[in-house]
Amino acid sequence: MEFGRRVMVWRLLLSWAVLSIAVQAVTSEVLPKCDFPAIYNFGDSNSDTGGISAAFLPDILPYGETFFHKPSGRSCDGRLIIDFIAEHLALPYLSAYLDSVGSNYRHGANFATGGSTIRQQNESIFVAGISPFSLDFQVAQFTQFKARTIDLHNQVRNKSDGSDLARLPRPWDFSKALYTLDIGQNDLSVGFRTMSDAQLRATIADILDKFSTAVQQLYKQGARTFWLHNTGPIGCLPTSVMYLGPTKPGVLDEHGCLKSHNDMAEEFNRQFKETVIKLRRQLPRAALTHVDLYTAKSVLISNAKNQGFVDPLKICCGYHEGWNNVWCGTKGNVNGSEVYGASCEKPSSYIMWDGVHYSEAANKWIAQNILFGGLTDPPVPLIRACYRDTNI
Repeated sequence: MEFGRRVMVWRLLLSWAVLSIAVQAVTSEVLPKCDFPAIYNFGDSNSDTGGISAAFLPDILPYGETFFHKPSGRSCDGRLIIDFIAEHLALPYLSAYLDSVGSNYRHGANFATGGSTIRQQNESIFVAGISPFSLDFQVAQFTQFKARTIDLHNQVRNKSDGSDLARLPRPWDFSKALYTLDIGQNDLSVGFRTMSDAQLRATIADILDKFSTAVQQLYKQGARTFWLHNTGPIGCLPTSVMYLGPTKPGVLDEHGCLKSHNDMAEEFNRQFKETVIKLRRQLPRAALTHVDLYTAKSVLISNAKNQGFVDPLKICCGYHEGWNNVWCGTKGNVNGSEVYGASCEKPSSYIMWDGVHYSEAANKWIAQNILFGGLTDPPVPLIRACYRDTNI
């Protein structure tokens, strides 16, 4: 049975590779590359490059140790998927909108903040770790950012050499930019802690209605190219299972993931894809790409050892033994002794960085499997995602 699963996984990986090569061959003949001068990103900690760190407490080592060699505002040892997207487009890493010190917004801005949700959370059921910057706030911040940028550009262009605008976008670049959204995981996370499964399932339509409204608002602001990530297998995050204790047969899958949480994520993603299809009909001048992160992450987790990783639910950073958990970069008391949540010796061999977030190595693997069209709808590479109808 296990051999059969491995064969299926490798066939899927091979089909992605063949499809990606075929798509690139066809599109390179009929479509020029898109010229994305900027990226505007909206999301949660999976794509936050410093927003929540600037707004509240800055992060600390060992966060950032692998690539930046210092804290970088990212919930990771290094780069996130959004960083690999920027690299792929030969653009600088995105500065967080909330981080004013040393930021450069000429090639885009990042409105994502760790803990963000699509839907604003009810204050009466406050859940720790949830950001006040929900998706509608992020879109409002973008709207203000764009308006102030254009206003300043109009004020300055006839009064100086334009050097005052060097760190700001050019007004005509907003409509040519790539708009990426990676958010929704925390809506499910909050639901798991505050609702029954039936209640949470019933809220998905409203959550995605809020998502749809956000995309429409960006469209009204001139956004035309959207790269929309579905949510990952949340039941495979170590934090989903570490406090369960002994479980009955069937609660966990063969990889140790919590089935009920992944079932909810799959239902969310089913409705998410329907939402994207509906948006295509509603926004006639937009090119919307649905990106299947769930499948990419699931394949990586199910095939971890063959990809050079250790146990996919093993955590790199922090101290985790039984019920004793000291989180990454913090100190705690375990059996009367002070313990520091240090990082592992080789982060590149781990999929999970801190129990909630993926490592840089995992993010790189995932990025390489979504950027070329093998896991997107329509199946076109990112560099040609600006075309609404590819006839492929």
